[in-house]
Amino acid sequence: MAQQAPHTNRSPAPESGTLSRRDTEKNHWTPETVLSTLPSRPQTDSSSPLPFFHILERLKTTKREGWRRFSINHGESISDHMYRMSIITMLCPPSLSSRIDLNRCTLMALVHDMAEALVGDITPVDGVAKSEKCRRETETMDYLTKSLLGKVQGGEAGQRIRNIWQEYEDNETLEAKFVHDVDKMELLLQMMEYERAIEAVDLGEFEYVAGRIELPEVKAWSEELLNERTALWKSRDVVPTGLLPHDYRKPWVEIDKRKQQDEYYGHAKGAENGSAN
Repeated sequence: MAQQAPHTNRSPAPESGTLSRRDTEKNHWTPETVLSTLPSRPQTDSSSPLPFFHILERLKTTKREGWRRFSINHGESISDHMYRMSIITMLCPPSLSSRIDLNRCTLMALVHDMAEALVGDITPVDGVAKSEKCRRETETMDYLTKSLLGKVQGGEAGQRIRNIWQEYEDNETLEAKFVHDVDKMELLLQMMEYERAIEAVDLGEFEYVAGRIELPEVKAWSEELLNERTALWKSRDVVPTGLLPHDYRKPWVEIDKRKQQDEYYGHAKGAENGSAN
């Protein structure tokens, strides 16, 4: 039986959930950095998809790092996050679903964090520049879709996965923008659920991402969720971080952390005047 997540509201340790200086050196990391540590390396250039299937297990066992800074060490995995995202896409409101390829959105949700099987879940506070994070993930996706899937079914399946992942990264299509918003919505849901389950934990810093949601259909979901969160903390007679006017440039977000979040999520429209709208 899995160990229960600790109930704590202690400040995260300085090194908790972060990467070492060696890990964050630009141009140091390659997929080989992780592959060389595995007890059994996947066979490359195989006509069988089994080596690829095996490496995907790492998505089931690698935890989402942001929560670990709050001592939630037995929380969701990367695949947990992607699974719920894929289900959320299926509930896309008709006003949006009539304008997009919904099946492609579901596939995109299922593969968008696939590179984290080797890269790990890099967060805004880990000290890794977004350009470096993209480099690592691009090299990993090339390894997964070419070295492991390049000779499977003529390489077509691997190329399709690579194309869908790249579409998400480019974030130019309406499908990609929807899945990016769903990514943030899923994080907000998990934030709320941990706060509800672990009474002493205040995860208000993650509420920041609500201001980065672009599409009105997903904004409506996030606003409903934030109202739930307000009611939760009111029932406890506590005012937590984040429950200030819903302005993404909240004063409780430290300046350095705000800069990290801006780089990670992109500079929001209207940020110049303090508005995310």
